[in-house]
Amino acid sequence: MNLKMKKFSDLTVEELYGILKLRNEVFVVEQECIYQDCDNKDKNAYHLFVEENSEIIAYLRILEKGISYDEISIGRVVVAKEQRKKGLARKIMMKAIDFIQEELNEYEIRISAQEYLIDFYKSLGFEEVSEVYLEDSLPHKEMLYRKA
Repeated sequence: MNLKMKKFSDLTVEELYGILKLRNEVFVVEQECIYQDCDNKDKNAYHLFVEENSEIIAYLRILEKGISYDEISIGRVVVAKEQRKKGLARKIMMKAIDFIQEELNEYEIRISAQEYLIDFYKSLGFEEVSEVYLEDSLPHKEMLYRKA
């Protein structure tokens, strides 16, 4: 298992394909959500992913301030179906939070969380800061992390 953090321009073609494949498998096919995944935000993101046997099995992206929100944000958090319940989502989220604080010197992180994952994000220190809203036909809430 190999954890990697890369800017868009540093991704190999194989890595980019694997990232898009995983996001498509989970968000479009499994969750039956039709949305524009390639939103041009990837070009300005940090991409954190776990690779195992040349396959991307977990992923998230970190967006700098002003791209999605006034704060830095984390999005597209995804784990391959057969890899769930192994702590990978927690591992990459904690790595992302550490990176944002230690490398980017930022201490507030905003996310748009699918409603069924609210408790998971709360366990990482995020707080609900909005009512439920639909994003791509799925219920979400904005959540904010502030370093204590």
